[in-house]
Amino acid sequence: MHEAPGPLAGQPSTGQRLLRRLAWIALLVVLVGGGAWGWYRHRAAASADAPPAAAASRSGAGARGAAGPTPVAVAKVANGNVRVTLNALGTVTPMATITVQSQIAGQLVQIGFREGQRVRKGDFLAQIDSRPYQAALDQAQGQLAKDEALLKQAQVDLARYQKLLERNSIARQQAEDQEWIVHQDEGLVKVDQALVATAQLNLNYCRIIAPADGRIGLRLVDQGNFVQAGAGGTGIAVITQTQPINVVFVLPEDNLPQVLKRMRDGAQLPVVAYDRSGTQLLGTGALAAVDSQINTSTGTVNLKAQFANADESLFPNQFVNATLIVDELRGATVMPTAAIQRGAPGTFVYLVGADDAVSLKTVKLGPVDGDRVAVIDGLQPGDRVVVDGADKLRDGAKVAVRDGSAATAAAAPAAATAAAASKDGTGQKPRRRKEGATADANP
Repeated sequence: MHEAPGPLAGQPSTGQRLLRRLAWIALLVVLVGGGAWGWYRHRAAASADAPPAAAASRSGAGARGAAGPTPVAVAKVANGNVRVTLNALGTVTPMATITVQSQIAGQLVQIGFREGQRVRKGDFLAQIDSRPYQAALDQAQGQLAKDEALLKQAQVDLARYQKLLERNSIARQQAEDQEWIVHQDEGLVKVDQALVATAQLNLNYCRIIAPADGRIGLRLVDQGNFVQAGAGGTGIAVITQTQPINVVFVLPEDNLPQVLKRMRDGAQLPVVAYDRSGTQLLGTGALAAVDSQINTSTGTVNLKAQFANADESLFPNQFVNATLIVDELRGATVMPTAAIQRGAPGTFVYLVGADDAVSLKTVKLGPVDGDRVAVIDGLQPGDRVVVDGADKLRDGAKVAVRDGSAATAAAAPAAATAAAASKDGTGQKPRRRKEGATADANP
């Protein structure tokens, strides 16, 4: 038998090699751990020995404090007039929509209007073939002339019979019969006169004229077609009365008492109409009527405003944003809406003090008018509030007021008041909330 060869002399066994490898790994782990611990102790000592400014530079708040005051834009609280408004969605509706139809049947031989033109009441629009109706008029006039002659003859005979009856030269019955013949002929003449008037009226209907002022639409029937009388026909064109014009809009029923109270006081409530985007002023009118009932399915009520629409900016069936000016607060304390902040304290602003340090000030707000808001409590005219840069502030922070910011904000209330319910040179309106049929209420 052969024995397994053992390790050569002077060479380590397999177990010895494994133990040496584990020892080297353990030594390496100790060295790495010791180095990491030394680095950590060094960083901790450096942080403890660093000056406060350097330590603060590693935190966001300390970094801002070390960088100096926070630049902000401010505005001065001022006295001004604030409109109490209700915003709603509306639709432009014409004062009248008239479908021009023929009142007689006949062939359309002439069209006297251009599609889309403005027409006045009485303007010529179309012509129906009048020859059949002229013939009917001539026939009725001939029959009238014949019956008038018979009536004249009967009247002459009656006068002769009455004279003969006075001399007892004729029977009384014959004279009385002649009197009734006269009455019959008088009735025939009246019938003929009515037939003549009817024929004349039908002849006049051959010439179709505009029944009202307005804008005429596209032609509904072409020249040469046979048109029917009455509602059975398609009509010739549609006239819409656009000057003046109405805007129908809806408001929540909760706003109705406020509006009705102002109307009972005899106030004329202005209504301003803007385009779909709420930026382009289309016209200024006045509230004309309130519907007689509330829509129970939506909890809203319809209101109608009337606009002069001299420049025809409002077009029938156009969608608009309507602003009803219910009232106006005069001499109110106002500030820009950009200064409003909301958080745990509620509604507040950052008030800039004389030392350019801000303080958190809770406020009670009133109606919003464009980019301005009335302040009921919390501020006084002349106070400075932050309108830009408030997201970087905290109570007591120092600020650096940007040049010209206070002057610009102070001029805003006067400009906004001057633009109320009127159109400026650019046709633009101040920034406003777009909340559909919701009203501007106290925030």
